[in-house]
Amino acid sequence: MKYFSIPLVLIFALLLPFLLSAQIERDTTIDFNKRKKIVWIGGSTAYAATMTSLSLAWYGNSEQGSFRFFDDNSQWLQIDKVGHFYSAYHLSATSAKAFRWSGMSEKKAMLWGTLTGIALMTPIEILDGFSPEFGASWGDFIANTSGSLFLYGQYALWKEVRIHPKFSFQTTNFAAQRPDVLGSNFSEQLLKDYNGQTYWLSFDIDKFLSEKNRFPKWLNVAVGYGGKNMIFANDAENQEIGLTPYRQYYLGLDFDLTAFYGKNKFWNSVIYVLNAIRLPAPALEYNTQGKWRGHWIYF
Repeated sequence: MKYFSIPLVLIFALLLPFLLSAQIERDTTIDFNKRKKIVWIGGSTAYAATMTSLSLAWYGNSEQGSFRFFDDNSQWLQIDKVGHFYSAYHLSATSAKAFRWSGMSEKKAMLWGTLTGIALMTPIEILDGFSPEFGASWGDFIANTSGSLFLYGQYALWKEVRIHPKFSFQTTNFAAQRPDVLGSNFSEQLLKDYNGQTYWLSFDIDKFLSEKNRFPKWLNVAVGYGGKNMIFANDAENQEIGLTPYRQYYLGLDFDLTAFYGKNKFWNSVIYVLNAIRLPAPALEYNTQGKWRGHWIYF
């Protein structure tokens, strides 16, 4: 299930009822025991259904083999590994939100959210390990764990999140050259075409400055990573058909939508999900072909 390194933003839809506000205030009129049951039962049911559907979709037509490991760390310019990091982070962050909603203290919610993200991503690698087409990847395990720990590490260091992993995508002409692997339509390409995926770390600059700073709370600076010229997973195969894969590094502006949190719980939930995406904004690109490019608007 190597393409499960794709953004797990879609899973947010399963947990949206729990993303009720940016800050949870303890209210004695709230039945937190009932909320805890909703989180554990609802979350477990949703995850079981998701894993069953994915297992049938990816492995339904193939026989299971014996468990094995597969070294894919050199493939796709490691963009898939960055995708695992991103997905694990947001799954942990969303889980932490749900635990906070259920009445846990912020410290416990962050810890359990982090552990939940790791626990939920690990079975995906186990499924890969039994697949004759793939195999479990140590690189994926490390990326998953690192993404979840990135959330808890920020809380441990600053008691808040200051750096947001984000994702952006644009279609490419590479998918048409190998649609069975890179996708035959937009939804498939969004998940499979690594040429069009860019992953970002968006820095809340105002949170690194003094409390009296006047830097706009909604304006961030982001660094990004992507790659191009990939029809096949390995560089050698791409070079055989005349393509030289290259890496892309970005520096650009971004927006912290959480600065617009308000009293409306639904609006806050929408903002929370959208803040996992890097919206179109100016960016400067440098790639390993030795070229610099400026983008007035890049997504």
